Amino acid sequence: MEIDFEKLIQLQQLDAEIRELTVFLESIPPKVKDIDRKIAESAFQTSAAKEKMTGSQKKRRELESEVKDIKTQISKYKRQLNEVKTNKEYTALLKEIEESEKKVDRLEEAFIAEMLLEDDIQKEISAASQRHAETETLLIQEKEALSRKKREIEEKVRALGQRREELLPTIPAEQVNLYLRIYRKKGGAALSPVREDHCALCHMRIRPQVLNELLSTRTLILCENCGRILYWVEPPAEAEPEGGEAKPD
Repeated sequence: MEIDFEKLIQLQQLDAEIRELTVFLESIPPKVKDIDRKIAESAFQTSAAKEKMTGSQKKRRELESEVKDIKTQISKYKRQLNEVKTNKEYTALLKEIEESEKKVDRLEEAFIAEMLLEDDIQKEISAASQRHAETETLLIQEKEALSRKKREIEEKVRALGQRREELLPTIPAEQVNLYLRIYRKKGGAALSPVREDHCALCHMRIRPQVLNELLSTRTLILCENCGRILYWVEPPAEAEPEGGEAKPD
């Protein structure tokens, strides 16, 4: 079978490029997902700081309400002082008033501490919000760049696919079928260049008579080791030394 090496090599180059671009396209969704995760994490830090503020404000309201209730009770105890008939009852009320006032002092101190804490939380919210805004802007730009790249590559894959479809009918069907069988089996390259006297992909040494046949004909020859279609590649010409050959003394 006389092989149309040039077109098969062109087909392999197209398939390799399409495959490489397809692998890149498949990597984009996980990258986008990771960007969305980072945006969500950044937003969560701001939300967590705001929730901390909400919790502090709730606690301050509870303290305020408790102080109000105790002060109401203290006022009630003071009115009762004028109504008691024994020293024992009077002393007991004074003790209740004293304990209640001490409790009010402790609660008011906690109230002030909570107000000071809210100042720190507000600074935390501002810093987290600024970080989130900056991070989100950068990540959205990264996401948009990926989206543009995806569109570019999809267009390139379509163009390469069109060239491939145009190329296939120009190659004998049996050669295309052979190429595809080897391509699927090897998960990639179906043709391998021969450099010097070795298969370039599996590095198996080519027997001299096979090498001679490869050099003199365009016949189908498969590598005896990896089973790929072999084709000869002319070695690059050696550059002459500058100034020509050195003259003997």
